Amino acid sequence: MWRKRRVVTAFKTFEIQTTGPGLYEFTQDVCAWTTGTGLLTLFVRHTSCSLLIQENADPEVQVDLQNFFARLVPPTTDPSMDYLTHTYEGPDDMPAHIKAAMLPVNLTIPVMNGQPVLGTWQGIYLFEHRDAPKKRTVIGHLA
Repeated sequence: MWRKRRVVTAFKTFEIQTTGPGLYEFTQDVCAWTTGTGLLTLFVRHTSCSLLIQENADPEVQVDLQNFFARLVPPTTDPSMDYLTHTYEGPDDMPAHIKAAMLPVNLTIPVMNGQPVLGTWQGIYLFEHRDAPKKRTVIGHLA
C-alpha cells in the first residue's frame, strides 16, 4: 500500500561578499544549513557571476581557473573585444555576462544524513566575474 509522504522543503539565502574577480568558497555555510536527506538546489540571483563545484584542496586551481577565463574573455578595453556594444557599465561588465553564460548559475547536489554529497576535494564556490566588490545572493532550496 502506498502512503502519501509529506515533502519538507526549506529555503535559505546565502549572502557572499566579494572583493573582485575570483572564487569564493561557501561550502561550510551550506553544510551548516543542510539537514536530513534530499536534493539541494543552489541558484545565484545575478547575471555577472556563476556557481561552481571545484577542487578546494589546492588554491592554485582557483587561480588557474580565474586566469583562464580572464584570457578567454578579456575586458572590453582589449582590442579583441571591440565588437561588443554593451560597454556603458564598465569594461568588465559584458565579459562578466559572457562568463556567466558559459558557466552554471545553479547547482544540484544530493544531501544524505544532513550533508551535501560532495567528493573529497570538492567545494562549492561563487565565481565572481566583476572587478568591483559585490554582495551576491545565492538561494538554497532543500527538498
